[in-house]
Amino acid sequence: MGTWDIGPFENDTAADFANDLDDAAEGEREPLIRRVLMRSADNQDYLEAPDAEEAVAAAALIAAQCPGGEPVSTHYGPDEPVPSLPTDLSRLAVEALDRVLSDESELSELWGEAEDGRRWRDSIRQMRQVLEPHPYKVPAGYAELRSNS
Repeated sequence: MGTWDIGPFENDTAADFANDLDDAAEGEREPLIRRVLMRSADNQDYLEAPDAEEAVAAAALIAAQCPGGEPVSTHYGPDEPVPSLPTDLSRLAVEALDRVLSDESELSELWGEAEDGRRWRDSIRQMRQVLEPHPYKVPAGYAELRSNS
């Protein structure tokens, strides 16, 4: 499986994706991330491991820019800076991660057979939670304050 740990860039495919990002012109990095996520999110067939590994890495780059997100600090990640990414990519990343965790995903199957499979799933779920948009909660009593003004 060319994988040495559960981190999003700790496999050969994701490390290659990081190199592709480094080789891309600055204006091409966001479209490259978007294409990788769409390839997994839109896949209606069996999701092959390489596509899933790239999607996890792309989602990690987006999550790193979200409140509560972990910075990508491994030396296997991109060396070049990732531009500020549009907020719509968070939703696409959630869809891609859901697809990665599905029963029709080779990567999910492979991790299901691995000793650290539970840790891997937990790390993906934690990343998903950071990416999931949280609706704004109206403070208690706000409607009453508005009606009295």
